Amino acid sequence: QGQLVESGGGLVQPGGSLRLSCVASGFTFRRSGLGWYRQAQGKEREVVATITSDGGSTYYADFVKGRFTISRDNAKNTVWLQMTSLKPEDTAVYYCRAFTGYWGQGTQVTVSS
Repeated sequence: QGQLVESGGGLVQPGGSLRLSCVASGFTFRRSGLGWYRQAQGKEREVVATITSDGGSTYYADFVKGRFTISRDNAKNTVWLQMTSLKPEDTAVYYCRAFTGYWGQGTQVTVSS
């Protein structure tokens, strides 16, 4: 059974940075496209960024372009989301997803002064 475990969330001031990590197990990580999603309180879950299985292609939602970077290391079964210039509206639970059918449990990111 596949599993994804996120970490790295927390409280950060506006303009600050965080790096989220997602470690996978139980499935063939290198064959799976991956994504980071987020869900703010009272809102629907939305895609933040995605990356192909070989890391050669990425996608970013308009609201994070130029601020967030998705990357992966298939040798470490890990995907990251580097977040910079954080805004209060980035506050949400961030989820890692493997397109082969797995979701992580989420990690809370709160941007507040």
